[in-house]
Amino acid sequence: MPGGNNPGKGRKRRSSGNVAEKLRSKKQKRNNIKIISKHVEKKYKSCIIELSLFLCARKGRERLNAGGRGFFVRVLVTGANGYIGRHVVRELLSENVEVVAADQFFENPDSRADNRITDIFADSDDLFRRLGEPDVCIHLAWKDGFMHNSDSHMESLSSHYRFIRSMIKSGLKQITVMGSMHEVGYWEGAIDENTPCNPQSMYGIAKDALRRALFQMTAGTNVKVQWLRGFYIFGDDDRSSSIFGKIVAAEQRGEKTFPFTTGKNKYDFISVQELARQIAYCATQTEVDGIINCCTGKPVSLAEQVESFIRDRHLQIRLQYGAFPDRPYDSPAIWGDPEKINRIMRAHRPG
Repeated sequence: MPGGNNPGKGRKRRSSGNVAEKLRSKKQKRNNIKIISKHVEKKYKSCIIELSLFLCARKGRERLNAGGRGFFVRVLVTGANGYIGRHVVRELLSENVEVVAADQFFENPDSRADNRITDIFADSDDLFRRLGEPDVCIHLAWKDGFMHNSDSHMESLSSHYRFIRSMIKSGLKQITVMGSMHEVGYWEGAIDENTPCNPQSMYGIAKDALRRALFQMTAGTNVKVQWLRGFYIFGDDDRSSSIFGKIVAAEQRGEKTFPFTTGKNKYDFISVQELARQIAYCATQTEVDGIINCCTGKPVSLAEQVESFIRDRHLQIRLQYGAFPDRPYDSPAIWGDPEKINRIMRAHRPG
């Protein structure tokens, strides 16, 4: 009888059904595992990317952490749109530092920074808060820096003092201010933090007064003060009002000669890019403070530096030596003692 007494056949049919069901179940499990694997892989890659970004930022901050600073550093830069400020902002950003850039206007600002159009000298009790409550302030803002006897230096002195005092009273723990070798006045040889000051220009007098007031203001407090003395700056000369920028402008006007001094005086020349790097590295560490020379420590004659500049830029203009007398407050040879800045740079770039 068909199928009547053949239990084996029935069992076989049931067994085939079970096998097919098991196969479907295994296939479904494999599909589920693939879906889960893809999801886990996606989450894993996302976590790896986030971890990599964190470690990169951490590494950048750790390398700047010679003085034990925490990882997340917020630095306020005043005068951020200026000749030096633009380079300092860029240098800080390249080191993964959070930057609040403040100025009265901006021209092609770096979008990675928190750019704020602000009058830092306007009276405001909450200026510190409005500027992001920074860990460090790099105060670069200064009017007429290349016009040494402009009245603006003394007229603005109190405004600089009030701004710094307001920030410190509101909680600022580290202030880094751009000073100048012109605070020293006439001096022959290397300048260090103990060199006596007798400034011979309004610019030098104002800077010297602000430095003295700042150290007096913070005496006996826990505020870290770094007073950075700049020397003779070149580079990015189309934006500069230095002698190098003036030579470029004269060349563009088609002038054949440039009136010059004897060029015998020796100075400490530093590129604006290297200066910005030194400023950034100073401000993002806390071990070295006080007066710090941002310099090379190598005196070079003005004539040699300018002739090299003309040659490297392939300019056609020629120097008219002796057209101007040397300034009475210019020393025959003056340069910075680089001991402190070298210590900072070595800590940042070990080996």
